Amino acid sequence: MVSWHRSRRAGWVAVVLAVVATATTTDAAASGKFDSRLDTIVAHGVLTVCSTGDYKPFSFRDANGNWSGVDIDMAGELATQLRVKLAFHQSTWATVATDVGRECDIAMGGISITLDRARSVFFTQPYLRDGKTPITRCENTAKYQTLAQIDQPGVRVIVNVGGTNEQFDTANLHKATIVRYPDNNTIFEALLAGAADLMITDATETRYQAALHPGQLCAVHPDQPFTFVEKAYLVPRGDVVFQQWVDQWLHIALDDGTFQRISGRALG
Repeated sequence: MVSWHRSRRAGWVAVVLAVVATATTTDAAASGKFDSRLDTIVAHGVLTVCSTGDYKPFSFRDANGNWSGVDIDMAGELATQLRVKLAFHQSTWATVATDVGRECDIAMGGISITLDRARSVFFTQPYLRDGKTPITRCENTAKYQTLAQIDQPGVRVIVNVGGTNEQFDTANLHKATIVRYPDNNTIFEALLAGAADLMITDATETRYQAALHPGQLCAVHPDQPFTFVEKAYLVPRGDVVFQQWVDQWLHIALDDGTFQRISGRALG
């Protein structure tokens, strides 16, 4: 009898829990509150993407507010697969990791995986391997092959503020002068104009800028950068469901030719 009562009571508990779970799910759907951002995005019909808009060929926002770039087009593909509209929030390199989850659903735009950023966000699987390397006026290429050659008194290294380029320069340059420049969209024109001797940035960007300024700016050993870096997208920390969905989308896009079709001209 005791075991039957226990079994009966356990059955009632299971029924009650099932009813509560169903009610909770229904209430969540009705109120627009979901366990994952994936459900919220679909329910609201909008994917909001954080991007800095100052990092060609990945992300650029012009004076008229128009967005372009490899990761901007990838954001469009992501929104299409989610069957939602696409919106952008212009972020900065200093705040992009903390903006995710507050200002946007995902951050895209040539963002490097770092352990510091991983404290506040989840990364997707990487989609590109990269690394820090110099770019300089072509006549100076032989002068700035190594960090030892670069880190000398009188050498001026220009850098955009708030990102991994500045972190690299601060950690590795102690004798050279670091010229902190506020506008990453015009930093290469400043380099050409003589505001500095070189810049150290991702090899992908050095190739792209060298192609934009043939015979003027030259990438220095972009196939053998100083560091190992990977690019990925940032999603809110803790949302495994959304991270896994984006990972599956990215995995397919990397394998079925979507990423190559979008990035081929810019990244080679």
